[in-house]
Amino acid sequence: MNKPRKGAANVRVAPPAAGPVTFRAGCAREWSIPSQEPDLAYTEQAFPECPTCLHRVEPEGGPPFCTLRPVGTAHPFAALAGLDLPE
Repeated sequence: MNKPRKGAANVRVAPPAAGPVTFRAGCAREWSIPSQEPDLAYTEQAFPECPTCLHRVEPEGGPPFCTLRPVGTAHPFAALAGLDLPE
């Protein structure tokens, strides 16, 4: 491991710039923004159907939100759809 040189400044290397990613909400609305995140939380809830949307999450102690996922990615629980549980 290299030791810092005496008097050298601490330099932070910025992560590579994120390209635009198109995220989709449960209501099928889409936003294209630069991001490296696997999903985002939409907290504004500005659309009339937001209070009754099935994708709305209401955590205890926090604001309600909708999870925005990149277009073309599977739902995080999609793998469970094919799970065959013994009775």
